[in-house]
Amino acid sequence: MLLSMATPGEKNYIKKITGKDTTHQFLASLGFVEGADVTIISELSGNIILNIKDTRVAIDKNMANRIII
Repeated sequence: MLLSMATPGEKNYIKKITGKDTTHQFLASLGFVEGADVTIISELSGNIILNIKDTRVAIDKNMANRIII
């Protein structure tokens, strides 16, 4: 399932990240690595606010579609 389709407040784990190498590097610098737990806090105007590694991060829906949980 894609991260953008997850239910807010539900704890999920990252299984895979798709996309180019630059996308992988960018997401890894934010803490998005395989096995990391991620929780969606809220969704506003196509942006998703989530909690990963005790940090709140906002990414757009297109980027969230690259993360498989």
